[in-house]
Amino acid sequence: MRNAALAAALLAALVYPLLVPNYLITVGMLMFFTAFIGQSWNVSGGFAGQTSFGHAVFFGVGAYTSTILHVSYGWNPWLAWPVATAMGGLVGAGIAFLSFRAGLRGSYFALITLAFAEVFRIVANSAGFTRGGLGMLIKADSRFENFQFATPIAPYYLALALCLVSLAIAWWLTRSRFGARLVAIRENEDAARALGIDVFAEKVKVLTLSGAMCAAGGTFYAQKYLYIDPSIAFGIDKSVEMLLVTMVGGAGTIFGPLIGSIALTTINELTRNAASVFPALKNVQPLSLVVYGAMLILIVARLPDGFASLLKRRHA
Repeated sequence: MRNAALAAALLAALVYPLLVPNYLITVGMLMFFTAFIGQSWNVSGGFAGQTSFGHAVFFGVGAYTSTILHVSYGWNPWLAWPVATAMGGLVGAGIAFLSFRAGLRGSYFALITLAFAEVFRIVANSAGFTRGGLGMLIKADSRFENFQFATPIAPYYLALALCLVSLAIAWWLTRSRFGARLVAIRENEDAARALGIDVFAEKVKVLTLSGAMCAAGGTFYAQKYLYIDPSIAFGIDKSVEMLLVTMVGGAGTIFGPLIGSIALTTINELTRNAASVFPALKNVQPLSLVVYGAMLILIVARLPDGFASLLKRRHA
């Protein structure tokens, strides 16, 4: 029954853009894209327990790497994408090496990732090759070979493909020795080390994988919106978004980020349009943030394992 439900969900996702208007196609694209970058956080924060407050550093590195290669050096964006992904992995490995070699863990590691994201933001805001605070604009050229699309259907399917790849990685982690070692580290690092697990090496590996995934999302974002600046690429709101969808959906689960992304994207779109229905809400600009905060409080209080725990209970 579970396999049949998954097959039905995949079929629905495939035919969805053929049945709805462009606006809802874009909403669907945002759901899958947010699920993808949320899964990049989940790989290290959920499965390995390495909570990060600065995952936007990888997102920004991916966005800026591909954009600089394309705009400044004339690279085709499709070719710049894997380079940007690799650069995100390299930055992840570097941050992991420096942080974990110094013995940082828990809240200390979370804060150092936030510091790294802020350092990268400051550099991007002042460096000439990033064009500083003016940001970088990608010339519009709506052709597939230029990684730009005239209709929202192609970005939707590309975001769906990214989401499926991230789900496959999460599924692999639940069934591989690498994933089992990460869970052991998450539960108790000292006990994992006593069992012979190279904790330092495994944490470097997982942050490398997580950074590469997040950087791939940064490139997709830059090509979709054709503009980036330091606050967009390295802003804390991106880090919070990744963490939030994972915590709401269920950290350390396969479908948690996807469930959380569907819930929060839906809330965001409903609150965005609420003012047109309820004029009294026009002065409540960050309404979606208020709802996000209330939902997070309820999740922490009532469902600490996220919405995914409801599916587990029902299956049980």
